[in-house]
Amino acid sequence: MRTARATAAAVTAVIGAGAAAVAAGRLASDAALKVPPGGPLPTEPRLTVHGTAAGQVSLTRDLAALRPGRYGLAGEDCHAVVGPVLAGTSESADSVVRRLERVTRGTLEPGDRVWLTPNIHVGDPGTALGLDHTDLEIPGDLGPLPAWFVPGARDTWVLAVHGLGTTREHTLNVMEFLHRHRFPVLALAYRGDPDAPRPPDGLNHLGEAEWHDLDVALHHAVAAGARQVVLYGWSTGATMALRAAARSMVRERVAGLILDSPVLSWDATLRALAAAHRTPGALLPLAVRAAQGRTGLYGDRGPGAVHLGRISVPTRIFHGPDDTVAPWRFSRRLAAAHPNTVTLHTVRGASHAAMWNADPHTYEEGLRRFLTPLM
Repeated sequence: MRTARATAAAVTAVIGAGAAAVAAGRLASDAALKVPPGGPLPTEPRLTVHGTAAGQVSLTRDLAALRPGRYGLAGEDCHAVVGPVLAGTSESADSVVRRLERVTRGTLEPGDRVWLTPNIHVGDPGTALGLDHTDLEIPGDLGPLPAWFVPGARDTWVLAVHGLGTTREHTLNVMEFLHRHRFPVLALAYRGDPDAPRPPDGLNHLGEAEWHDLDVALHHAVAAGARQVVLYGWSTGATMALRAAARSMVRERVAGLILDSPVLSWDATLRALAAAHRTPGALLPLAVRAAQGRTGLYGDRGPGAVHLGRISVPTRIFHGPDDTVAPWRFSRRLAAAHPNTVTLHTVRGASHAAMWNADPHTYEEGLRRFLTPLM
């Protein structure tokens, strides 16, 4: 009897431990599957505002605070724009001083907890950039999808779609450039975004389901007069662009792809976000399996998958080795495997989806060179 009870207790303990591990894996998978639009990624450290002065803000000394370029500085109730680190300022051992360009929402006060974001602008193309635009609602599979349309003289449209941790405000970073070169631009909000339909399971599918919303926008552009379309995606928006270019019924209208910090391996990205969420290494495989079970994510290994070897249109990738969310090595492999169609513009010192932020001038020159033959 004692042996039976001991065996039962051991089995119960094993089952309990297994259930706890499954639950922990499910919780760890939330780091990627429940990233809030406009919220910080787990990889983005929180910085403390130490003080402000005329045109300056002092932040916690951290590798993030030392990044080159221009960024949004976001908090719970504020948003500002910061420029480069200022040389010759009175830094302390625990602070960094950056140029403070403007405060776009709220106020910056000492003690505020903030993070760097690639979103420079707040608002829409009109309020942020002074551009004439139309607010659209494009009928999608799950409901109406909000979109901004900025008209242009060309019949090549650019469809811009953001990725993890941002909103369509991210597309405003390059909107002025695209408008100056007379491209019509359609910037899409998709399932899970503010004012867009909620996914049936409430989860982010890292582009594997969301691409259907980009496909709807692609059909809309063609019906509205676009002779050809360039799909421009950041992060998981780049994943959406790849899927739409390969699967859409109007894919022959896709003339080119611009991929910024593309998520080319969903499991690598999920592991990175879960690890940044302080998930123990032993639980990372469980996080991947949990994500598969909850979303059906299998990437290029699943039934009916689209393989990256099928890319047949000119493709420009902006990516760099400092991206801790979407590993750069996959972009390097993709470019090396497709030397005739894929070019990689390497950006160093930039965080995920912030390749423009690190060096706007060089980035936009790369855009111009890529887009000129497609005009």
